[in-house]
Amino acid sequence: MKKSRAEAGDWAKYLFVLPALLFMLAFIGYPIIYNIILSLRDVSVMTFQNAKELVGLRNYVQLFTESNGILNLSILNTFFYTAVCLIFQFSIGFAFAIFFALRFRYASFLRGLAMIAWMVPMTITGLMFKYMLSPSGGLINEILMALHLVKEPVEWLINGKTAMWGIIITNIWVGIPFNMILLATGITTIPESVYESANIDGANFLQKFFCITVPMIRPAIMSVLTLGFIYTFKVFDLVFIMTNGGPVNATEVLSTLAYRMSFVEFNFSKGATVSNVLFIILFFVGLFYLRLIRQNEEVM
Repeated sequence: MKKSRAEAGDWAKYLFVLPALLFMLAFIGYPIIYNIILSLRDVSVMTFQNAKELVGLRNYVQLFTESNGILNLSILNTFFYTAVCLIFQFSIGFAFAIFFALRFRYASFLRGLAMIAWMVPMTITGLMFKYMLSPSGGLINEILMALHLVKEPVEWLINGKTAMWGIIITNIWVGIPFNMILLATGITTIPESVYESANIDGANFLQKFFCITVPMIRPAIMSVLTLGFIYTFKVFDLVFIMTNGGPVNATEVLSTLAYRMSFVEFNFSKGATVSNVLFIILFFVGLFYLRLIRQNEEVM
């Protein structure tokens, strides 16, 4: 009797997992599998009804070897955009985290105020910066000219050399609060007695930063960098609103290229192929993040 109750309990715990498992299969597993199958066929608006034949990796080969190299350019743009955003978001966010970790009046209020940039919807942020970067009366150009840093308005989002930097500046402004709040939370977990001991030993600010702060919040740092990479690498809304991939593909990233091929050119298979390239890159980053979490749990 006891054995049968134990077996019933074992089965019952799987029933609690069943809703989440069905949700994952229906809304995550099925779209991924369908997207892979779609990329192995030749489905466009002209062949939509009769596209049953598999073409293998032909779409991947064509996109990677085509003469204009739009896929390769999009991959390079996406990595460049992600790397520059991560460097500035992390370094400025870390500086703010250390500043707000100091005990002074209104520190909590100012930290909460800084979070507004992160809470504003990305579409509104994109439109706001699009007007601020405008060459005709844009706030950023007015400030640069008032400071005599430029002689005439910069065509931020029109010029191919500056368009990507305009989007990067916008995303840095959005991402700093996210980095700041996670790193500040990690800093507050360090016991004050550790810093007091370092002060007694005569350690200066840099020694305390590199020998105490950074090693003790290493899990938080790795989480911020990994999640920041995933969040930044799949950018779509900012690029779509501010430049739509232009001018002349200067800001084309993988997500906007997949959208353009699927819903502008109606070449669904090539759009799915680009999406899969994006998925594969982020899949390996996700595996790295899971391995990182497991290592931290083993250390703890």
